[in-house]
Amino acid sequence: MNADVDADVDASLDGSLDAVLVGFADRLRQATRFNIGFPGATDIDHTDLLSWAGRLLNNVGDPDVDGLAANHSKLFERRVLRFVAELLRAPVGWWGYVTSGASEGTLHALYLARRRYPKAVCYYTTAAHPSVAKAVDILNVDTVLVRTTACGEMDYHDLATVVGQHRDRPAIVVATAGTTLTEAVDDLREVEAVLDELAVTRRWVHVDAALAGIPLALLSPDERPGLDFADGAHSLVISGHKFLGAPMPCGILVTATRPNPAPGLVPYSGSPDTTLLGSRNGHTPLLLAHTVDRLGWEGLHARAGQARAVAGHAVRRLSGIGWPAWRQHPHAFTVVIRTPPQVVRDKWVLAGDGRDSSHIVFMPGITLGQIDEFVADLHTALTPRPTDPRQSIVDGRGSGVVVPPQRVPARAVT
Repeated sequence: MNADVDADVDASLDGSLDAVLVGFADRLRQATRFNIGFPGATDIDHTDLLSWAGRLLNNVGDPDVDGLAANHSKLFERRVLRFVAELLRAPVGWWGYVTSGASEGTLHALYLARRRYPKAVCYYTTAAHPSVAKAVDILNVDTVLVRTTACGEMDYHDLATVVGQHRDRPAIVVATAGTTLTEAVDDLREVEAVLDELAVTRRWVHVDAALAGIPLALLSPDERPGLDFADGAHSLVISGHKFLGAPMPCGILVTATRPNPAPGLVPYSGSPDTTLLGSRNGHTPLLLAHTVDRLGWEGLHARAGQARAVAGHAVRRLSGIGWPAWRQHPHAFTVVIRTPPQVVRDKWVLAGDGRDSSHIVFMPGITLGQIDEFVADLHTALTPRPTDPRQSIVDGRGSGVVVPPQRVPARAVT
């Protein structure tokens, strides 16, 4: 399906742009329906903001200082930052900005951590997002990989072992709230306990909460794991195009304190150069503020509950046809499954580990109907086809007895 659409688009590249756009739009419509493996909410309508789409909005510089140019959306950036900071229980004096994505937020957070502790060792797990390894490589920070449990959560005993080997150096720990494959959550209360036990006071704990940070923060205090500033975080990043449903990649970085030393005012822009990038997308804060304002805490909480209900439905349906499926915890949007046959993956876009596990991420917007269709396709792929009488042959003895074709033993599904 996708290959045919791509071929149509490629064939029209030498023609008019309008022809290319028609094929491109068709591909996107199909991709949206069958893309269930990569997280991105699709249930939020932003048509109210279409009149702004053709305007340049550039949030250059610090979000708290408007600067000289008027074509920015920093007012909306400050609104969404305040909402997120309060939800994540950030302390007085917090700082943050809307980034191009969670990867930029992690890079900036680790840059701030390295500035504070130049001789630190960075600890992150084998289940951490690939952007963490990229960031520490760019920053030239010494690193130690921490093992995980079978489900992808940080092995706190192993963390204690490796940190204990470098107790004389500051520690930068990257925890994950929603790992890529299983949506496992590293509990900051456990991380803090390890660092306290080893008397490592020079520390910076960063949380990559791109996937699950906001949904988990919406839970009641007795349900939520340790993941935010009240649990020991110094910096935290979330994605804006996953649960919050922005139609373009973005993220939100929040830190416990402002960058220190604080950069001075840039005469050219009239705003301090506190962000990692210079020019920043001014449309994404507008989109995020629109979502937060329209839905509020109650609406976001309800969306999370509905998405989890669809995930639970998927586990029951898949288990009902004998296909392995599980969730890491009751609040997870992610359902881990045994990788389906290729014929199913040709239609449905799934993410996996490259071996025998794949997953579906039930962001708001994925429907019960989509899951029922996916399960039906999988069940069809697993069901042996009945013998077609038209393929029968006549017994070679000339008796006229109809003999069905011999079946080849089915291979084990992996």
